[in-house]
Amino acid sequence: MKDINSGILAPSGFAGSAVKTGVKNSSLDLAIIYAEKEARTVAVFTTNEVQAAPVIFSREQLKSDRIKAIVVNSGIANACTGEQGWLDTVEMAKKTASKLSLDKEQILIASTGIIGKNLPMDKIKPGIDQAAASLNKSSGSEIARAILTTDTSIKEKAFKFEIGGREIKIGGVAKGSGMIEPNMATMLAFFTTDIAIKTELLDAAFREAVAKSFNKITVDGDQSTNDMAAIMASGMAGNPEITEKGNDYHKFVRVLTELAEFLAQAIVRDGEGCTKFIEVVTAGVRTEEEAEKIARKIANSPLVKTAIFGEAPSWGRIAAAVGSASNNFSKSDLVIELNGNKIFGPAEKVYNFPKDILNQNEILINVDLNAGHASAKIWTCDFSHGYIDINTKYYS
Repeated sequence: MKDINSGILAPSGFAGSAVKTGVKNSSLDLAIIYAEKEARTVAVFTTNEVQAAPVIFSREQLKSDRIKAIVVNSGIANACTGEQGWLDTVEMAKKTASKLSLDKEQILIASTGIIGKNLPMDKIKPGIDQAAASLNKSSGSEIARAILTTDTSIKEKAFKFEIGGREIKIGGVAKGSGMIEPNMATMLAFFTTDIAIKTELLDAAFREAVAKSFNKITVDGDQSTNDMAAIMASGMAGNPEITEKGNDYHKFVRVLTELAEFLAQAIVRDGEGCTKFIEVVTAGVRTEEEAEKIARKIANSPLVKTAIFGEAPSWGRIAAAVGSASNNFSKSDLVIELNGNKIFGPAEKVYNFPKDILNQNEILINVDLNAGHASAKIWTCDFSHGYIDINTKYYS
């Protein structure tokens, strides 16, 4: 497996473009990802009960299994916008289909940005015209930039590898910085690949990759109305079609998961106001579900996150988070480590540790309950003054 350029447009059979509509003033804010032929496409969406119109629309569109384009706008989420929001989403699909000589049923729509505002269709529709007329193979990074909101950096990656003696390419882009607690956050992620694979297996592979990546991150514990992650497979690599969960399937899952993990971690590293990337690992737990519950409780604790920002090794906050998430262990068996330094337990012993234990940009929290064999991992970031500043200035 090797890194390659062009990001989401690296695989065979895809083109795209990104334009400035004026919704975000002078920034790129609308993108199209286009498949030259009908692509096998699957997606996962937010589980928030308050869902944006494009989420509801795109979920229905996937039933056709004829997708050829994804249109993404940033700046306005088109969430909580009632009937007009739905009509605007449908109009985006119709407009794109018309310009690309497609059927409306072949278009997915995604939006991200401020909740509660209607889309300025007088800007969006000319933007779609421009984007549809300028599709190319070299705009991968521009697409990655056009989908951003409070992000400070683009998030893109592409790999190539071999299956059945044929070169396979896979690329992806993502956005997200705040309102991040995917269960499947304001988070969008899009992948393309030229692998030939049955839709059912593509769906299984994608859900496994998402479970190990985007569903293992949290910035602030808040779940968005607009989450969407989708993958399109053109089948143009020429490999023997993957029709069962054999070696080729599992190899594809490994590469897809690595790409998804890279993008998921990039979201956390760009968390609003973030100064430190944090990995929380829980071990010695009775079940994987409980292990993840404990890890997520630590990762979402404002007390833990602010302590790490202040480089204060307040391990008692970690212990308190563990105890509030589980009662299936004895505190005398609890062990806590920070950056490889044991600081608490077993038998409630407190260890001496370096004063500068948290002065690094990457922090590892290890917690062992010594009560079972299950483990879990969650990626998060600290809370700084910047997080407050960003979110007091961001309307709805």
